[in-house]
Amino acid sequence: MSLFKARDWWSTYVGEQEEFDQGCLRVADVDNTESDKIIVGSYKGVLRIYAPEPSKPGAALQPEELILEIQLQDPILQVEVGKFVSDTELLHMAVLHPRKLSVYAISGTMGTVGHGNQYQLKLIYEHSLQRTACNFTFGGFGGVKGRDLICIQFMDGMLMFFEQESFAFGRFLPGCLLPGPLEYCSRTDSFITVSSSRQVESYKYQVLAVATDAENKHDSEHQKLGSGKRLMKDWMVNIGEQALDICITSFSQAASSILVLGERNLFCFKENGQLRFMKKLEYNPSCFLPYTSVLQGTINILIGNYNNKLLVYQDVTLKWVAQLPHVPVCVQVGNFQDLKGVVVTLSDSGHLQCSYLGTDPSFFQAPKVESRELNYDDLDSEMKELNKIIREATKTQDILPKAESTDDLKVTVVVSPNLDAVSQAPDNSVDVPVPSISLKVTIWSRLAVQDVKLSVCVQSPLAVTQDQLDFAALEAGTSRSVTLSVFLKESFPPATLGGDIAVSYRTPTERYPEGVPRIAQYTFSLPLKLICQPVPPSKNAVHKITIDTNKPPVNISVLFPDFLGESDQEQINVLGFKLLTGSTITLLASKTSSRYRVQCDQFEDLWLITKQLVQRLQETFATEEHKDFVCTFPGPIPLQEYFQLIDQHFEMRLNAEKYKELLSERAVQYRAIQRRLLTHFKDKTPSPLRNLDTLLDGTYRQIIALANAAEENQAKLYQTFIRLKSATQLMVLLIGLWQKLNGDQVTILEAAFLPLTQDSQELGWEECVDAAVVHLLRTCLSRSSKDQALNPTNQLSMPKDTCRLKKHITLLCDRLSKGGRLSLAADAPQHAINMPGFQAIPESDMEERTADHAPLGTFQNLAIVTRKSEPANVPILHCGGSRSLIQTNPFSTHSLCPFYLC
Repeated sequence: MSLFKARDWWSTYVGEQEEFDQGCLRVADVDNTESDKIIVGSYKGVLRIYAPEPSKPGAALQPEELILEIQLQDPILQVEVGKFVSDTELLHMAVLHPRKLSVYAISGTMGTVGHGNQYQLKLIYEHSLQRTACNFTFGGFGGVKGRDLICIQFMDGMLMFFEQESFAFGRFLPGCLLPGPLEYCSRTDSFITVSSSRQVESYKYQVLAVATDAENKHDSEHQKLGSGKRLMKDWMVNIGEQALDICITSFSQAASSILVLGERNLFCFKENGQLRFMKKLEYNPSCFLPYTSVLQGTINILIGNYNNKLLVYQDVTLKWVAQLPHVPVCVQVGNFQDLKGVVVTLSDSGHLQCSYLGTDPSFFQAPKVESRELNYDDLDSEMKELNKIIREATKTQDILPKAESTDDLKVTVVVSPNLDAVSQAPDNSVDVPVPSISLKVTIWSRLAVQDVKLSVCVQSPLAVTQDQLDFAALEAGTSRSVTLSVFLKESFPPATLGGDIAVSYRTPTERYPEGVPRIAQYTFSLPLKLICQPVPPSKNAVHKITIDTNKPPVNISVLFPDFLGESDQEQINVLGFKLLTGSTITLLASKTSSRYRVQCDQFEDLWLITKQLVQRLQETFATEEHKDFVCTFPGPIPLQEYFQLIDQHFEMRLNAEKYKELLSERAVQYRAIQRRLLTHFKDKTPSPLRNLDTLLDGTYRQIIALANAAEENQAKLYQTFIRLKSATQLMVLLIGLWQKLNGDQVTILEAAFLPLTQDSQELGWEECVDAAVVHLLRTCLSRSSKDQALNPTNQLSMPKDTCRLKKHITLLCDRLSKGGRLSLAADAPQHAINMPGFQAIPESDMEERTADHAPLGTFQNLAIVTRKSEPANVPILHCGGSRSLIQTNPFSTHSLCPFYLC
């Protein structure tokens, strides 16, 4: 129980399923009996008046305390009490509806024979409104004494003034977009509001009265150019945020002030707009009320917030905080039963409470703790056991929790062994006929689950006929099956033949009836024949890879039975594969030695066939008698071919950045021409355009051409990234076979070289891989303290070229060839690793010789990389015989890049 809590004196719930807001609550002597009443109006049009008289604090609502309840025809936006009738100074109630303002009189009749008092609501007059009202304020406008005039603000920014029963005039506020809170300051005879420009504005009543009348907003704007009195602000202050409410104070012990409650600040201004103080709030306020001044020159303020708190400030000093049972949207202070200063709050759902500030002491006493002597030997032994458990936990590399033996929901995928008889691929996906293959996904639930959602993800350029499916619920012990098809969508081969299936669901429990969210996952593989088909083998090829084994050679018909036709049974040592959108790959098996060769004209296209070869060889010899089976790669690692793909990918990224810069330049030029043309069109004296219209049209055509070229380059960039990803996976496989790395080391190498699924403008493949490789060189592959001092990448940004990356990749291969091994264990040593025959490779810029200063013998370790690209031609615009626009410069970069081969 909180010590600072608002003590409940009287409370009730107003209506059912009704909504309330800031202007729906007022506390005043509405029946002129010198006793405050609580007036509540709802958006459903129900008007209620309460006279709380609890028998004891916190007592329930009694029927006689609700003195009036009446259903009006329209929603109630605001309720006020004032002297609104001309022939009397008694208080009356004004009720604002969206299209009507009504003034009522509340009268009571003394009851007899214990039936209680009777109250009646009598309509005095009403004003029909032609516009939709927002709020209103009242006061003695123009210095009128003894009666209150009314000013209504409408949604279009118009102020309409009523001298009680008669209409006076209407004015539009200049530049009004949305109406804000409105209050009247009697000392300066001005109206204070906050515009949609987040400015506190003050308008004198006399200025509003003598300004030229306007029938609509358009006429008000034309007053600036025509005749008549122009509506001018008295003063204006920019507060930089929207205002929730405005209150104007006039206490005897404090100067008159204008208080504005913003979204995150409380502002206090003097009558002339000068800032008196400002309080920054650490919460979101919901309402406020300046209610008194107890110290000379200060103001006490109540502020409610969305944390169910009521805070009391004295200027900017917090004096008290009280807990409320609801979020107040309106707060008032009233006097009931000789109890002064009762705080009345109303929530948006209708919780009405009268409370007072006090404390609720707690009588809880903490029990005494039995004192006992500490056994330090037992504490030391327990600490050692805990440290041992912590060390064992930190050594494990498992990040994801292990699945339970009995899962609530299981997912299984069955890939069809044959291609679909009728392809499900769209006709316009690829130029050549594309087959498809079916997947049967089955979801079995052990328990009753809800909100089951199935997601199927395959890597582009593969696609699935339907990647999202929803099931309402699954009963316990039931299953659901769905059949999907996977096909090739783009005109380039994929980097992986596999996909993932994720099923999200909720399992209801006693504690959480709505269900606990859970996820089940499944990974599946696709057959190779989905993207390629058998063709006659090719004798010649540019790129060749040889895989050695320690077992006798296996016939191709045993390894790839799904690619052999009736006419291919004799050629058991050679087989050709034709990618649907790529080149031809040839697989050869030696008749005498345990060697297999994969050859192709495209380096990256070797990946899928090489992976399938190694995987099928391991499955063939996965028996107890062949436990010593090993696949190896004799080398050397084809770094030159790999680096060419890196350069192509990086060149596409450079093109994308240059297209972006050129588009930005053309956009700036386009806007500048538009401004010049707008200035010409606004000029009262027509002048020649000086070919600006031609310049605008030409710039527009250049922007369109650049945008099309950038879009085409983006598509090529993604295709190049997929090819680079295939080549990277091939390199990881070859390095693992070359150095006989185990599964954990290959996983580390994959994490370093394949950190991204695709490129983005903020983060690219080159900088990510460079940072990961540098980390490996500085930790598990470090040779000395000098290597540990390699400059790490503090901030990942796009490099200027790929020289640094290629040098680090070459250095990584060299370290692995000299005995280095990859490890991410927590207790791995950070010092030098003994590598027999290892020699340092220079890291400083002074030790890297360029081609111009290197002797002739050193050129065997240098590679000249030339990157060229030809973007779409952008037309050059000639205006008035002069060359006015910048021609798109050719994207060609020539760099001499030294690196070392393994």
